[in-house]
Parts: sequence; structure tokens; C-alpha cells
Amino acid sequence: MGKINVKALGLSLGITWGIGAFLLGILSMCFNWGTPGVKLLSAMYIGYDSTIKGSLIGAAWGFVDACIWGVLIAWIYNKFSK
Repeated sequence: MGKINVKALGLSLGITWGIGAFLLGILSMCFNWGTPGVKLLSAMYIGYDSTIKGSLIGAAWGFVDACIWGVLIAWIYNKFSK
């Protein structure tokens, strides 16, 4: 098996989770969809809320969080696949 590109996995997971967190906040604000999810994530992501500003903050937190996890997962995988 080949190695996983650490930076690519980190960025792809970060971008995907950041967009998801943003959309969840916006959908919660506009349609009250996913409000329990926003409340759950706001316990970890300081400033995340069902507002435009809160959704942008959540997107930034989500990007950083998932990027770190993606890098960590790829790095560990590459260490064990040797």
C-alpha cells in the first residue's frame, strides 16, 4: 500500500468539515434544522452559534480541528504502513 499525503488529507478533511459546520449554522439560523448539532458543537467550538458570524467562527474552528485530525491520522497510518 502507498503512503497517504499528510497535507492533502489534512486540508481535504479541514475544508470539508469547515464547510459542513458553516452550512449547519446557516441552516439552523434560517430553518431551525440541526439546532441540537449546533448546540453540541458550540460546547467545543467557542463562538459557534446559529448566526452568520457564529457560522464563520464555527467554520474556522471546524477547519482547524479536522485539519489537525487529518494530519494526525495520515501520519499514524504512514508510520504503521512501513
